[in-house]
Amino acid sequence: QVQVEESGGGLVQAGGSLRLSCTASGGTFSDYDMGWFRQSPGTEREFVGAISWSGNYIDYEDSVKGRFTVSRDGAKTTLFLQMDNLKFEDTAVYYCNRVRWGAWEAIWASWGPGTQVTVSS
Repeated sequence: QVQVEESGGGLVQAGGSLRLSCTASGGTFSDYDMGWFRQSPGTEREFVGAISWSGNYIDYEDSVKGRFTVSRDGAKTTLFLQMDNLKFEDTAVYYCNRVRWGAWEAIWASWGPGTQVTVSS
């Protein structure tokens, strides 16, 4: 299994922006549909957004539509999550994983360390 590592999190005021990155080691995720997930304390990990292996298809969880943008670089070695107009309820640890398209479920059993996003109101 490819190992992933997320980065780019931090503390930001409501209305601000952050850009998260996800990179791979021990392999590549260039041929996989990839997604972002997040988890807040006391809640289950939830789907945020995903991009197909080709980059031609993108989908989002309803609460982030119009504010978040998933993308991947041309070499498909890095996955991004641009987060704009952040809200307090976006506070969570964010993870990337291979995604089962349509079901919006993570495929890999092992998760990266995640990156903490904290939005102050």
